[in-house]
Amino acid sequence: MIVPRPTRMVSRAGRFVFGPTTALRATSGAEPAARLLRRYLRPATGLPLPLSTDGTVLLALDDQLVGLGEEGYALTVGEQAVVLRARRLAGLLHGVQTVRQLLPVEVLGDTPAPGVRWSLPCVDIADSARLHWRGAMLDVARHFQPVRFLRRFVELLALHKLTVLHLHLTDDQGWRMPVPDFPALTEIGGLRSETLLGPAGGDRFDGTPHGGAYTSAELRALVAYAAERGVRIVPEIEMPGHARAALAAYPWLGNQPERPLPVWTRWGISEAVFGVDDRTLDFCRTVLGQVMDVFPGEYVHVGGDECPSTEWAASPVAMARVAREGLAGPEALRGWFLGRVGEFLLENGRVPVCWDDAGDGTPLDPRTVVMPWQDSAERPIGRGHQVVLTPWRSTYLDYPQSTDPGERSGQPGAVVTMSDVYHQPVPDHPAVLGSQCQLWTEQAPRAEDVEYLAFPRLCALADALWSASPDWAAFAAAMPVHERRLAALSVAHRSLTPTS
Repeated sequence: MIVPRPTRMVSRAGRFVFGPTTALRATSGAEPAARLLRRYLRPATGLPLPLSTDGTVLLALDDQLVGLGEEGYALTVGEQAVVLRARRLAGLLHGVQTVRQLLPVEVLGDTPAPGVRWSLPCVDIADSARLHWRGAMLDVARHFQPVRFLRRFVELLALHKLTVLHLHLTDDQGWRMPVPDFPALTEIGGLRSETLLGPAGGDRFDGTPHGGAYTSAELRALVAYAAERGVRIVPEIEMPGHARAALAAYPWLGNQPERPLPVWTRWGISEAVFGVDDRTLDFCRTVLGQVMDVFPGEYVHVGGDECPSTEWAASPVAMARVAREGLAGPEALRGWFLGRVGEFLLENGRVPVCWDDAGDGTPLDPRTVVMPWQDSAERPIGRGHQVVLTPWRSTYLDYPQSTDPGERSGQPGAVVTMSDVYHQPVPDHPAVLGSQCQLWTEQAPRAEDVEYLAFPRLCALADALWSASPDWAAFAAAMPVHERRLAALSVAHRSLTPTS
């Protein structure tokens, strides 16, 4: 029972047994996958698993392996040998995760498990991904999470063949990304004095400072760590709204340059947004330049959602910009602003990503990838955009998973079940890159809260996006076995067997 379920899997009699003399063999270019497999297996098995030219576990890149796409792989397990092949390294990395799931569940532990027979069932698997973008957004701005947890989260994504970690690095309540030219972004913007308690707490605050920021070295190392496991990181720097933490650090970025503002301690949407003068745009370009230096991936998310125009309407500088650019009104400044930073990213070979309300009033460059969270994908697709599906009704994991009395609290107002995630409508259109779940952390201050909200709902996303023919009943049948894997990894999760 593999999650996500393989495209085709045929079981045969017999087993391959790993032992003290078992060695790995890798063709040119496949060595990273072989090293990753050894790194995964050694803690629990204690087996050396050296690389050898006569190893019985072969990992091979094979250009002749057609029909499985850029992420597909073929795995053959016989009693005498294991052969894992793929056209690209990404496919081999996915195959490594399948091998882990085929082994006894104890292999997922990080301490020796004596007495376990480390064997694989004899199988033939041909597997490929249905959609390219399969991932999760993690909000570390509202509640900071240390790098060690981000690495663990990457590992959990990789186990499920999820390939994107979208890091929400800045918001009204905190700025986590260092920018050498603007050190106060993290020194001041990275710390709030207290935090509004959750819905059950009413309009009360905890009285406890909360903060944290990453170093550039930590983020670069995280990028490399994720890449070794087939996960790419998409950074997000919010603009022009959700900017309160940046304005606390540098008030001149706003529409009232002399007004001091603290980092916001509330949730919701602050009316304090970036100004639209040239100096603020230059700041954004400098920040994005640092982002591109730390995160080498193709995509850079610039937010763009939930941006009130109240301050712009009251600002002579902003209204002069409206007149100068021939815009319909202050509401159009959001799309205009994002158009300028989008041009900068495109000129530097990157693809800007925005939430779907970012282009309200002023259309975005069609090369911008849009994440429709509030409306259907039809409008951005009709405007020529590629899309990553993010509908709040089926992918927002900050909402609780059920109405059970003992369910952990989450964002009020809705319930998103594992079935909701699985049955997210996915249009059959070439502009649809894939989908991801969103984990906003207003109500998830601890790592265990994040894990509980994520799992097993991310398992459902993984299966629905990977499998050639999504099948809720088949997925439900696989989950009892897979839950034992989550338990072996000590993942805080809602224990359940899907029934609807």
